[in-house]
Amino acid sequence: MKTTPEHNERIASMTFSSVFPHYVTKVEKKGRTKEELYEVIQWLTGYDAQAVQELIAEKVTFETFFQNAKLNPNAHLITGVICGYRIAEIDNTLTQQVRYLDKLVDELAKGRKMNKILREA
Repeated sequence: MKTTPEHNERIASMTFSSVFPHYVTKVEKKGRTKEELYEVIQWLTGYDAQAVQELIAEKVTFETFFQNAKLNPNAHLITGVICGYRIAEIDNTLTQQVRYLDKLVDELAKGRKMNKILREA
C-alpha cells in the first residue's frame, strides 16, 4: 500500500496529544503500564516522560514532534505491517516515523518482551 500526499499531510498535521490517550488505553487494556509506554517512546525519540507531557501540553503536531526528536539509530530495525502499510516501504520519512511509534505501541500491547521491542540483542 502506498501512502498518498493527502494521507501524509493528515499524519503531519495530527497532534500528538490527540493520539497519546489512545496509546495509553491500548497498552493498559492489555495489562501494560504507562511507564512502559514512556520507555518505548523514549527509546524511539529520546523524549523522557516529562518532555512527552510538555509536548502534549503544547499540542504539537507529529511533524514538530519528530522534527525535534533524536530518533534511535536502531529505528530502522522496526519492520512489519501496521495500519495496512509495510513500514519499510513507506517513502515519506515522517509517516514512516509515526508508523514506527505505532508499531512499538502495538508490540507493547501484544505483550512482546521489552528487550525485543527496544531491539536489544
